[in-house]
Amino acid sequence: MRDSVTVSGIVLSTMPIGEYDKRLLLLTCEFGKISVFARGARRPNSPLIGAAVLFAFGSFELAEGRTAYSLRSAHITEHFDWVSQDMEALCYGSYFAEFSDYYGRENLDGTEAIKLLFCALRALKNDKLSRPLIRRVFELKAMELEGEYYDVPKTSVPESAMRAWRYVLETPQERLFRFTLDDEAEKAFGRAVEEMKQNFIEKNFRSLTVLEETLALLKPAADLPAEEN
Repeated sequence: MRDSVTVSGIVLSTMPIGEYDKRLLLLTCEFGKISVFARGARRPNSPLIGAAVLFAFGSFELAEGRTAYSLRSAHITEHFDWVSQDMEALCYGSYFAEFSDYYGRENLDGTEAIKLLFCALRALKNDKLSRPLIRRVFELKAMELEGEYYDVPKTSVPESAMRAWRYVLETPQERLFRFTLDDEAEKAFGRAVEEMKQNFIEKNFRSLTVLEETLALLKPAADLPAEEN
């Protein structure tokens, strides 16, 4: 058994363990989805504190145990710090991470899924892009990577939405989040993705519920229906 191994990946979730430790869920290129214990990561002076946070992306040196990995050190190249300062973006990002967790598997190459999550998180910072559309593009591409998708929508959509669908299926993650749709086409695209998701995915995502509740709270008062007398 090797004493240590270095992997490239991103933190999908964290959980406090005991008084000072954390359990991390990592999506890695080399080993897919794995659990890692970060000993002492909750201590203020811990060298692991910056690596044991949601969305930390980089390389992680792990010690291999009999049943689990332990984090020895990390070189984090992207923290996505700004996400934690934007409640809406944090909710979207948490949903993307849970979606990635759903499809993640141990001992399967996680490279493409990591690229998708990384690019989706970056797209959230672009104020020229619709976040609801980013979500639907992310869902469609994630399902396509898993082989659970339709070549074309099963419901009628505008031609621009049809072109967008094909673009998502045919385009690598690095160039995925580069288009917009008008309101009608975006809604039709979203409905088509949702219908496909309902057919392939049975899980109820807790983070999606939080996202929808947060969006309802952040909705401008002008968009709310007028009270009846």
